[in-house]
Amino acid sequence: MDILYLMILCSVSLAAIFLVVFIVYAKKGQFEDDESPAVRILFDSDEIKEKEEVGNDKKEKEIGENNKIEEKSE
Repeated sequence: MDILYLMILCSVSLAAIFLVVFIVYAKKGQFEDDESPAVRILFDSDEIKEKEEVGNDKKEKEIGENNKIEEKSE
């Protein structure tokens, strides 16, 4: 019977901790905007495409430089 009291105490304290964390993040505005993440995926962003293109150019340059180094060492 003692373990039952311990388990109740642990579960109530854990629930209280989750409630406090939820209240803190609700005050910080974590749950304010719940619609735009679902809609954002439907629209293409040019900024993302430009970043990917720039990233791909850098990778190609790095690969090319590595190949030159390998060719020189052979």
